[in-house]
Order: sequence, then C-alpha cells, then structure tokens
Amino acid sequence: IIRVAVPTMEAAAALTEIKRQIHIPLVADIHFDYRLAIAAIECGADKIRINPGNIGSRERIQAVVDKAKEYGVPIRVGVNSGSLEKPLVEKYGGVESALDKVALIEQMGYDNLVISIKSSDVMMCVKAHELIAKKTHYPLHVGITEAGTVIAGNIKSAVGLGLILSQGI
Repeated sequence: IIRVAVPTMEAAAALTEIKRQIHIPLVADIHFDYRLAIAAIECGADKIRINPGNIGSRERIQAVVDKAKEYGVPIRVGVNSGSLEKPLVEKYGGVESALDKVALIEQMGYDNLVISIKSSDVMMCVKAHELIAKKTHYPLHVGITEAGTVIAGNIKSAVGLGLILSQGI
C-alpha cells in the first residue's frame, strides 16, 4: 500500500499519474477539506482516510460518502487522540468518537469502512484497540501515532503493535 497526503487540489490531481506508475493500492490521506476527498477518489485513490470530525458539516461528509459509494472506494475512518477532547480521551481512548463517526457514515448508507484509532500513549492505544475490537465488526488499521524519534518511535510502535497483535486484534 502506498499512502499519500493530499493537502491541495494539485496533490489530488497528481494521484492520476501516481496510479499510472504503480500496481498496488493507493490510499489518500485527507484532512479538513471534503473537496480533496472527492477529488482524490475521482483521480484514482483506492481508499481514502478521513476524520469525519474535521471534514465539516453533515452535508460535506455525505458528499464524500456519496462519491466513495459511486466509485466503490473504502473509507478509513481515522480518529487520533490528539484531536479529541481530553475528558473523552481519558475515559474511552477515542473509541466512542470513532464509533460515533462510523455510525454517522452507516446512517448515510455506507459500510465499506476501516477503523483507525491511534494515540501516542502506547497503553491508551492498546486499551482503545481492545475496546473497539469488541464493539465492531469492521477491520481495524492498527498503529501508534506521533511515536517520536526514529529510535524511540520504533520502540513505541513495536511494543504497541506487538501488544495489539498478540491479542489477535
């Protein structure tokens, strides 16, 4: 899988050329602008990653969902502890927020989803994955975010992923 950030319309348009040169899935990582998600899908992204909480209004999320439906493109619903309210993170590790976002997209008639719930706090991330694995049937994209420097980041990611994967998640 190749995952690319799509921060501009020029970046979205570049996906067409990238797709021509590769033979593996291309995932577009979108933040804030729903129009970038739509353009990425139209330009050949095989999957998009969004956080519906930062895409904006229900209408904007619906526009992205409609385009994903039209093209049969999965949506990775990403929730990061850095973008959540502190009490919510402390209580649930982002699980409830992720499930709320998934429910919103399901209400829009789409279920071709992957859930990503990440934190830079390894144990919080592990606990969040334990909880979400019990509450959903969707595939999970596991990982530790904002892991840090090359050495510390590799250690945090290895430990966190090891704990998550050792549980069969």
